[in-house]
Amino acid sequence: MSLRNALLAILRVGALSGYDLQKQFSLSVGHVWHAPDSQIYPELRKMESEGLIEGEEQARGERGTRRVYHVTPAGDAAFLAWMSSPLEYARVRDPAHLRAAYLETTTPEAARAFLVGHIEHHEELREQWEIELRRIDARENPMLMRRLAQTPAEEQDRTVAFKRFAYEGLVERARGEIEWARRGLALIDSLDGPA
Repeated sequence: MSLRNALLAILRVGALSGYDLQKQFSLSVGHVWHAPDSQIYPELRKMESEGLIEGEEQARGERGTRRVYHVTPAGDAAFLAWMSSPLEYARVRDPAHLRAAYLETTTPEAARAFLVGHIEHHEELREQWEIELRRIDARENPMLMRRLAQTPAEEQDRTVAFKRFAYEGLVERARGEIEWARRGLALIDSLDGPA
């Protein structure tokens, strides 16, 4: 269901072709909800068959066409109902923490390499999300700018604040994972001696 709501969130800002929707997805909600292209198009077709979005063919060049999607009133109502309903949290599926629970079965070197890789991964994510925060503050994020163009001036600061709040949470999560992995490295040192 979250992929559907992520797509509705983007399309509520304005009609897009599937290709443009993919690009907007990866630049915005893709930071908080990963979905490969192979999932996006089937979901769009399903949403269209359920009347949540409508697609229309538009001329593209002299001979080509593209399908442009927009949210229907039913899709808008479904999105707003989802936003006001209690969130159903997914059960945890975390391969890094699963592996950490069994690090005693590998060598200290392999355990260290795993934790160093975890730190590097989350440092890259943290940096990416901090860049997004700067883009939000500078109002340079393309999806945010599309949203703000549709938002009354008196509500724009609220829109920016909540977008910023979401990315601050991602930065904090990355920092927490980095700190957790560093504690793991210290644990390995205390149990097996320094590298």
